[in-house]
Amino acid sequence: MGTIAQVLIGLVALEHAYILYLEMFAWTTKGPKVFKGSLPPEMFPPTRTLAANQGLYNGFLAAGLVWALLIGDAVWARHVATFFLGCVAVAGAYGAATASRRIFFVQALPALVALAAVLLGW
Repeated sequence: MGTIAQVLIGLVALEHAYILYLEMFAWTTKGPKVFKGSLPPEMFPPTRTLAANQGLYNGFLAAGLVWALLIGDAVWARHVATFFLGCVAVAGAYGAATASRRIFFVQALPALVALAAVLLGW
């Protein structure tokens, strides 16, 4: 994989690590600011467990992307990166279709740009 692809994969992984933190550990403190308008503030405490579960899944996505960056074999790394970036893109597209269009631009689009970089060998 090229340097541009690796940097973009790293950025998507960092984003999902932040989402893990936000949803698992800061849902009731930072969540209302980040998701302002998506949920009324009083909904954050009762949805804490649901958000933590979502955060865990975002952590798995981040871990898979970091794993792709650590694989020494270029072909295998490309396959793993393609799989996890595809998962992020699908999750982002689903979130955009069901929750907020903003999710497409925050999650799916960065993953698609990174995926394009991987497939183009950048």
